[in-house]
Amino acid sequence: MTEPLILVRQSAAVRELTLNRPTAINSFTTAMHAELRTALDVAAGDSAVRCVVISGAGRGFCAGQDLSDPSAAPGQDLGALIRTHYAPLVARIRSMPVPVIASVHGVAAGAGANLALCCDLVVAARSASFIQAFSKIGLVPDTGGTWLLPRLVGSARAMGLALLGDRIPGEQAAQMGMIWQCVDDDALAGTVAALAARLAAMPTRALVATRHAMAIAQGLDVRAALDAEATLQTALGGAHDYLEGVDAFRSKRAPQFSDR
Repeated sequence: MTEPLILVRQSAAVRELTLNRPTAINSFTTAMHAELRTALDVAAGDSAVRCVVISGAGRGFCAGQDLSDPSAAPGQDLGALIRTHYAPLVARIRSMPVPVIASVHGVAAGAGANLALCCDLVVAARSASFIQAFSKIGLVPDTGGTWLLPRLVGSARAMGLALLGDRIPGEQAAQMGMIWQCVDDDALAGTVAALAARLAAMPTRALVATRHAMAIAQGLDVRAALDAEATLQTALGGAHDYLEGVDAFRSKRAPQFSDR
């Protein structure tokens, strides 16, 4: 039997999805796109899942698009590849009903780097590196890169990363605010597992609403952002998790959140 391109593992309320083309540093083919999208859709629809972790098998996270895949061959419409596969993948991750963590070791290049940056939190090993490799082959950053990078690191750094395509070590990525955290290689798995378990125990609906609020606020003035916050608080304030959180606080006990 052919080994799956996405390995799926459940640990308590955490679903781990592992990109599984290790001999190609988990570079994307249309087949791997299809399996990852399906796995994300299944996780989104499973009420037992309260956090998703995306990782890579073998020596790296993801080297981006597999240029030997027919979809990326010279003469093919790369815009169609983006619209058919990468744009829906980014939209799926950004609309997941649970928090999504990227666990990055080794290289995360091109679309692989921006796949990680699309996630809510990125934890990288000290050996990890992030490369906006697009300019090296005559392309612009995709997989949300043009939207993500300026918001994460500012316009000047984003332009430098995109134009030069330099390798950014994990520790430097954390220092410039590109990712959440950089840890020693042997601490990566434990750190991500603890973070995922922590998020899974938190009020999931509020976490996802926070992602949405921060994304839309980038295009709003302060009054519109305040209005958006009020709208979200109206919805969340009538939900179970708010009532549970307040009751737990007053009772000096640990809350049991369940909204999703």
